[in-house]
Amino acid sequence: MKSLIGAKITALGTYVPPKLLTNADLEKMVDTTSQWITERTGIKQRHIVEKGVATSDLAVEACKQILEKRGIAPTEIEAIVVGTVTPDMLFPSTACLIQDRLGCKGAWGFDVSAACSAFLYALQTAAQFVRTGAHKKVLAIGADVMSSIINYEDRATCIIFGDGAGAVLIEAADPEDPNIMLDFIHEVDGSGGCSLYMPAGGSKRPASHETVDKKMHYVHQDGQAVFKYAVKKMAEASETLLKRNGLTGKDIDLFVPHQANRRIIMSAAERLGMPEERIIINIGEYGNTTAGTIPLALGSAREQGRLKKGDLVLMASVGAGFTVGATLLKWGAD
Repeated sequence: MKSLIGAKITALGTYVPPKLLTNADLEKMVDTTSQWITERTGIKQRHIVEKGVATSDLAVEACKQILEKRGIAPTEIEAIVVGTVTPDMLFPSTACLIQDRLGCKGAWGFDVSAACSAFLYALQTAAQFVRTGAHKKVLAIGADVMSSIINYEDRATCIIFGDGAGAVLIEAADPEDPNIMLDFIHEVDGSGGCSLYMPAGGSKRPASHETVDKKMHYVHQDGQAVFKYAVKKMAEASETLLKRNGLTGKDIDLFVPHQANRRIIMSAAERLGMPEERIIINIGEYGNTTAGTIPLALGSAREQGRLKKGDLVLMASVGAGFTVGATLLKWGAD
């Protein structure tokens, strides 16, 4: 039986659109206050695309950074896995559009729909291609233009989401290199599908005058149900992953949680015994960018000098579906 190869992250790229939507802006749009938003979510602003800017546009910018940092040609990329719930269109896949725009001739790819857990799902899919020896260089991308499916008259959702993208390059590690992907745990619970979803636009309810009039092409959320599940499962998945690797929260150099709500993050960290100085929280600047949050948080940690090669990193997420993911790795990028 062929032995598995170590897979590692060798480069990170992130991108957000320059336009800002602040809490003060939202005060003029819906019945809310900046103080209420900050206290409940931790969000102060979010980045929003201009009209006509798509998910692939953000993802391409993030991937260009990776190619430049690694000094590699686009043709060296062999596969592209894109986590998103806001594809440019239902088909072709956003991965196809990115492949063409980047010039990754010969690469193949596909999209992964796992909402806020999509980046971790894409990451592990990419890692398995490398671990089996099927591919040498694979891009894992998390990107969403959430503003395209948000009703800015619904204060329960419009205060939460922003737009952004991030990507990593996964490559094979030398046998003696310890800075590799170590372990992961994924889970879905479809019974929670009705708590966070977009009712129309698929085969069940194709677009019609009725679905548009009833605002069924926007995100619908049961905030309390999502909050309770996220608090429980983010901590539970992380705890399970640490325990089976003989670790505790105190062993982790950096905890990178999905940025949905500051209270969810801190509840999970408290259960894990994770000191606040080892947690990266950037939700105040970006809001919830869905599949983009974890790579953007990695970018913030790197900018702050809190992420360096060899660090033991724990990433965790909970998303619509419900989807759950946690990944343990040693950071491999310079």
